[in-house]
Amino acid sequence: MSSLGDVFKRLLVGRPMRSTQLGEQELPKKIALPVFASDALSSVAYATEEILLVLSAGGLALIHYTWYAAAAVAFLMLVVVASYRQNVHAYPSGGGDYEVATKNLGRQAGVTVAAALLVDYVLTVAVSVSSGVANITSAAGSLHGHEVSLAVGIVVVIMVLNLRGLRESGTAFAIPTYAFMAGVFTLILIGAARLGAGHHLTAQSAHWKVQATGSFTGIALVFLLLRAFASGCTALTGVEAISNGVPNFKKPKSKNAASTLALLGGIAVTMFIAITTFAIVSHVHVAEHRDQLHGLGPHDVPKTVIAQVGSAVFGGDHSFGFFYLQAVTALILVLAANTAFNGFPVLASILAKDGFLPRQLHTRGDRLAFSNGILLLAGFAIVLIVAFGASPTRLIQLYIVGVFVSFVNSQTGMIRHWNRHLKIETDPARRRQMQRSRVINTIGAIVTTLVLVIILVSKFTAGAWIAVVAMALLFLMMRGIRGHYDKVRMELRPTEDEAVLPSRVHAVVLVSKVHKATLRAVNFARATRPSVLEAVTVSVDADETAALQQEWDARGLPVALKILESPYREVTRPILDYVRNIQRQSPRDIVAVYIPEYVVGHWWEQLLHNQSALRLKGRLLFSPGVMVTSVPYQLESSRLAGTDV
Repeated sequence: MSSLGDVFKRLLVGRPMRSTQLGEQELPKKIALPVFASDALSSVAYATEEILLVLSAGGLALIHYTWYAAAAVAFLMLVVVASYRQNVHAYPSGGGDYEVATKNLGRQAGVTVAAALLVDYVLTVAVSVSSGVANITSAAGSLHGHEVSLAVGIVVVIMVLNLRGLRESGTAFAIPTYAFMAGVFTLILIGAARLGAGHHLTAQSAHWKVQATGSFTGIALVFLLLRAFASGCTALTGVEAISNGVPNFKKPKSKNAASTLALLGGIAVTMFIAITTFAIVSHVHVAEHRDQLHGLGPHDVPKTVIAQVGSAVFGGDHSFGFFYLQAVTALILVLAANTAFNGFPVLASILAKDGFLPRQLHTRGDRLAFSNGILLLAGFAIVLIVAFGASPTRLIQLYIVGVFVSFVNSQTGMIRHWNRHLKIETDPARRRQMQRSRVINTIGAIVTTLVLVIILVSKFTAGAWIAVVAMALLFLMMRGIRGHYDKVRMELRPTEDEAVLPSRVHAVVLVSKVHKATLRAVNFARATRPSVLEAVTVSVDADETAALQQEWDARGLPVALKILESPYREVTRPILDYVRNIQRQSPRDIVAVYIPEYVVGHWWEQLLHNQSALRLKGRLLFSPGVMVTSVPYQLESSRLAGTDV
């Protein structure tokens, strides 16, 4: 059975790789960009739409404010990118926001950021895959109703690709990401050329009217504009991934990561501004509810903003450019989940190393990827997808809370970082550079704090509370895990008493029958040369016990057989009482209990043997000063099974 499992694992994941091959799995910039930027780049596909959906509450009269919201989002993205370029230089270990917050704001802030990022990574997978599936099912109506199974299948495929290793997953995701970038930049070039030649771009919804849901003036208008800006900030999701993945870059790691981050920022801002510009120029009209749109035909189905822009620029819904853009957009939305599959396991590994998550998450798997973290992320994402029916509309309400919690803490932490270093830095040029960085981080901290407040206020009742509760529970869990590890470490700290040898070793061999397994246990116990050695059996049937004693004496074994009476026919309790009594009488003695066990070759055989031994071991392990040793005896079935391994 284990052989079949190994074969399946090799087929699924590939052959194990030596630790010395880790350097071969580091990513060059041309692969790192699509691996870590797919989330941030895919966000521009729906960021403009999120702004327009919010402004639609005021009807067509507020559409012109799209420029201001988009410009603010673009400015914020540049500020955040500039800030994170400083992060990767100052903190290249891959801890990212967690490390920045921990070192500058304290452990509690670091754990808060870690909880926020872990939740956000899970949501990134769920939202991205669900959005991609929504585009797929819109194009292929026959798949409608199978969104959940499709989304789960896609998550499993992405998980397997990442389990196979960084370079293989990076290559798999590089082509679609570059294809999406090529599609959008082709859109920009053709759109600019058509506008320059005097052509008019007309969207599918250009002649539709958007009915306002209310009157927005004064404070209400300001709040709506801030909410539109906050919704557009979905374009920033994934920007932090590079700072968490610095260890995966080729050397020089920090320089390559910073260059990739700058390239990501430039590409993302360009694509976002271009899509927003074409959406406004072609008069794209969208609304949160279909009944807000007037002028639709009976068969009109409102398309996404990027689809309408593609149709307007490329010349209709049947053009090659339109189909290409739709295909690569759907693909990049699905593959955006890969950013989380690169960020979550690395962060989980760092947290495990620091004692905030189980230590199993710190080690790399056969293919030098953090396999346990990858499996954990996939599992949580699948649970969310199933729970929310793979609905991007429902899932997106939980989104971006975590990323802005990390933004705020990270940039606040970087301000303290610069303040601390400015106190000791004497070089004037270096001080000026630090002061500029501090200004950028200060602006970023103020703006992201404002955005976080707006997100919490405007989206809390719509579902953001779930993300907040998840972060709080994760925060408490990580503190509990760290507390447990700290307590265990204190308990295991050596003292002078550990250097003192026990006075004696009192060995006890448990006997049920006189057979090969028992005799092996007796001989092994004798070979250890204990101070006292005795065999112990429990009498539950007088005749059987008498026969056992007679056979024991007939064999002339040089070990005394002690019989424990059990009037209630219980085996475990008399042995526990006997062993604990020995330990109480001589607290400095070690009591070594030897338990014969059968080794079998089939799972069903295990059900027929060793049950009493397992129960007894489980109880003895809680007895201080008692050592339990299993003495295995391999039955024929185990030997046959062993030859197949």
